[in-house]
Amino acid sequence: MNKRPVADTHRMESFLLALGVTTIVVTLVALCLGRYAISIPQLLEIVAARFSHRESSAPLVAQNVVWLVRLPRVIAALLVGGSLAVSGSTYQSIFKNPLAAPELLGVFQGSCVGAAVAILFNMGNISIQFCALGGGIAAVGLTNLITRFFKSDSTAILVLSGVIVSGLMMSILGLLKYWMDYETQLPAITFWQMGSLADMNMKKVWLIAPTMIVTMIVLLCMRWQFNLLSLGDAEARSLGVNLPVIRGITVVCSTLLTSCAVCLSGTVSWVGLIIPHLARVFVGPDNIKLTPVTIFMGAIFLVVIDTAGRTLSGVEIPLSVLTGIVGAPSFILLISKQRTRIR
Repeated sequence: MNKRPVADTHRMESFLLALGVTTIVVTLVALCLGRYAISIPQLLEIVAARFSHRESSAPLVAQNVVWLVRLPRVIAALLVGGSLAVSGSTYQSIFKNPLAAPELLGVFQGSCVGAAVAILFNMGNISIQFCALGGGIAAVGLTNLITRFFKSDSTAILVLSGVIVSGLMMSILGLLKYWMDYETQLPAITFWQMGSLADMNMKKVWLIAPTMIVTMIVLLCMRWQFNLLSLGDAEARSLGVNLPVIRGITVVCSTLLTSCAVCLSGTVSWVGLIIPHLARVFVGPDNIKLTPVTIFMGAIFLVVIDTAGRTLSGVEIPLSVLTGIVGAPSFILLISKQRTRIR
């Protein structure tokens, strides 16, 4: 009787191992590709020399490209992709809405407003990051205030409040753009809205990475409760789930992840929507399996997209342009397959 659960467990472990290996391979390839090509053996020698505290035989240019340029980008892409994907998966589960995405509660729009304020006042890159983080958190806080005003813990009211806040933030962003210098500040916020990891460095990564990693661990530890929340409010309460507390923690964690991701890369669309649906094709709707798979697949996806964006042409292509080109047809394909299965 227990053969099937054991087989499912082994299959899931094998799938996660395959995703882990794929992540490592994609990371190595991303570190090698670019205008300055680096071979896999040369890359491994550079890494081995650093960890063995000896002098590398590779050219100094190659070492600087790996450690100062590409490694921060790849780490940031892994973190941003995994964060947006697991945020989308969490929102879709707790709101019981397959179209839910990280921007659902106004996080993207609020982060854009925060970044725009920093750009308008000519603040530095680190200040822009923290203003974007604060803007995203403030937007979700305002969403929760509106929900409390209606004296309801309904997910529908929360989503509608998010729509209201998103519209408000976009209006504020438009006003800030109107005040910006059109030669310097306006191009900066426009490019930031399209998403990019071009100016990434390890200082920016280390400032944000701990929060992202801890928050992802919290969601991984809570993932079994997402299955209960997806049953509906009445069923979850009957099973002893404290809805306000659990939903509040998950919304806060997902918001932090999304805000931190936006801090690093600007706004990157489609990742939080398409990756959870793609993961369900492989492991189904069970959040115990879905959450870790979503993190791996999101990380792999964005590393591939970022590598393509900086290697396909002489000018770097913004992340949201490529995620939209890949995400839209992929989503149509997934929907068509689901409809075929239903029939």
